[in-house]
Formats: sequence, structure tokens, C-alpha cells
Amino acid sequence: MTPLRSREQAAAAVTAAVAERDTIQANLLELDNSFGKRLLAGATLTGETKKRWDVVAADLTTLWQTFDAYSAVVDKAAELMGRLRRSAERELAEISSLLNGASVQLSRPSPALARGDLTGTGNTQVTLAAAVTDMRRAFAAATVVVTAAEAVWNEIADPLQQIGEQLAAARQQIAGMDGDALGQALTVAETEHAQLRAVLNTDPLALWLGGQVDTGRIRRVRERAATAAEAAGKLAALRRDANARIASAAAAVSAAADARQDAMAARDRAAAKIAVIALPVPPDVSGLTGRLAGLEALTAAGRWTRLASELDLIEEQAAAAAGECREVERRATALLDRREELRGLLDAYQARAARLGGAEDTDLDVRYARAHELLWTAPCDLSAATAAVTGYQQAVLALSGRGRR
Repeated sequence: MTPLRSREQAAAAVTAAVAERDTIQANLLELDNSFGKRLLAGATLTGETKKRWDVVAADLTTLWQTFDAYSAVVDKAAELMGRLRRSAERELAEISSLLNGASVQLSRPSPALARGDLTGTGNTQVTLAAAVTDMRRAFAAATVVVTAAEAVWNEIADPLQQIGEQLAAARQQIAGMDGDALGQALTVAETEHAQLRAVLNTDPLALWLGGQVDTGRIRRVRERAATAAEAAGKLAALRRDANARIASAAAAVSAAADARQDAMAARDRAAAKIAVIALPVPPDVSGLTGRLAGLEALTAAGRWTRLASELDLIEEQAAAAAGECREVERRATALLDRREELRGLLDAYQARAARLGGAEDTDLDVRYARAHELLWTAPCDLSAATAAVTGYQQAVLALSGRGRR
């Protein structure tokens, strides 16, 4: 211990000790009044959070006891400094002893029983520096736990509140509806939400992993809640606009029926004029028409979940059937278009042959007559007609080559 030898030295040392004490006090009060500390101190904790907070709470109690004892020594040194005369060696020595010696009297649980020491006590004396070191350790450990819990709350609490409001609104939307499947999905989301809220309230450190907030669980709850809420909104909208949805489904079925009629007409025309091995038969939509009648009964019975499912299925099947019918019509029409294309090509090459002087060419005449017969005979063998037109085309091109020579 270095003794203080002058009033100036003592004044500087006491001033530094008071400043450090005031800083420590301010930081302890900030910790004590922090949201995280008040949250942990006021909650019924469980799990990892309870385990860690029990240790921290005990350390904080000891820390404040140490601070009180430490602060009393600093106050006593400051009081002596206020009365110190310029050359009062006894007061200087006492101030030196307070600031640098083992002057902080601490009371700890007696270790006598553990050591088998009948006369042992829990009283101990440490220096101001040792007391600060001990408080610094306890403060750092407490801060880790408090700031982690506060970070979890700041990250999770508001989204959890928003999810709760979303679920409550969804539950209200389906009130009085037969939403068994939907109700079950909503119940699952509500259960997971309640479980996460319980974790947040009682064991927030369970959501603190690797030095950061684990947001995976709140993300999963949010996704499940959003899905359930969206389904509830659709079901509520269906109840509100049931007639419009049924009309829309009826229009889709009617469009499919019209598409089938057009496809059958095109298929019949193609079958009459083109020799086709097999054109697909457009799908029958009469069953969809029959199912439309059942929608009114579902509406009257308030079976909204079943109605939603049936409407979706009817509209999906009607759209698919209409698409298949349009494809049949396209394929049938393409056959007729191909015949017309070949007819036009044949006429064009006949005119070209005439310009090239092929009017008296017997081979060309035979080829032309064969292609013409195939194309103007019903039903037309389109494959044979294509080969015939191609042969005639090549013969005309050959004639063109001879003319250039």
C-alpha cells in the first residue's frame, strides 16, 4: 500500500474514489431500472431462464450489499478529507488505509460448516479495488442475462401481439360456420401462439441461441397463422358472396359445355372431310351441370367449408374440361386447315408449271390429277394427299431446273 503523504495526494485519491463510486452507482441503478431486469424480477420463471436468473438475482443482492459497504468506506474517506488539515499525518494515514487497505467489511454465508471450523464466520474484509473487481464480475454476468431477455422481448413481443390479433379476427370471421378443417387449423395456430407466448413470459432465454434471438419459432407461428387467417377470410367472403361465386361456377360450367359443343362440331366436320384414324372425344361436362344443383342446398344448410371445396373443384374441372375441348377443336380445325393449305399449294404449282411450259407434260398431268383427286375427295386421305402434292411440287421444280439449262 502506497501511503498518501500530502493533502493534495489525498484530495486527488478521494476525488477519484468518489467519481468511480458514483459511476458504479449510476450503472447499478440503470441495470436495476432496466426493462429486462424488471421483466425477469416480476415474472414467474421456468426452465433455463429461471436457472440463470436465480443465480443472477442472488449475485445482484450480494452486489448491492458489497456496494453499500464499499460506498460507506468511500463516504468515510471523503468525510475525513473534508476535515483534513494540511499536515495531519494521522488523518492521511487513515485515508490511505481506507482507500488502499482491506477496509470494506463484507458479510457472506459462513463457510464454517463446509470447512468444519467451529469458530469460522462469513465476515471478510477486502480493499476497494477488490470490491470493485467483485462487483464488476457480478454486474457483467447480470447484464448478459438481462440484455438477452430484453432483446428476446423486443424481437418477439410485438409480432406475437400482431399474430394474436390476426388469429382473433380469423376466429371471429368463422363464428357460426361449419369450418371443421379450418377450425382445426386455426386451433393449431392458436395453440402454438399461446405456447410461444408462455415461453416468452416465463422462459425468454429459451429463445436466445448463439448470442442472438431465435426467430425461427415466431416465423413458423406467423406462417401458420397467416395460412389459417387467409382461409378464414376466404370462407367469410364466400358466406358473404355465395350467390356470386355460384354464378361464377355456373358460368365456368356453361363455358365448358359451349367449348364441348364447338369441339364436337369441329370434330364432326373433320371426320366428314378428313380420313382420320382417331380424333379424341371431348370430355363430357354433364356431370358438372348436375353438381351445380347441389350448391344451393349447401348454401341453404350453411355448409360453407363443403361449399368452398365443391366450388373450387367444379371451377377447376370446368376449366380443365374447357381446355381439353379447345384442344380437340384446334386439332380438328388444323386437319381442315392442312387440307386447304395443300389445295392452295397444288394450285400454285400448277400455275408455275404452266408458266414453265409444262402444260403438255403427261407426267405432270398425272401427278396433278392424283393429288387433286385426293384433296377433293371426302374423306380426304391427308397423308396420301400430302405425299402426292410433294411429288407434284418436286416434279415442277425439276421442270424449272431443266428450263434454266
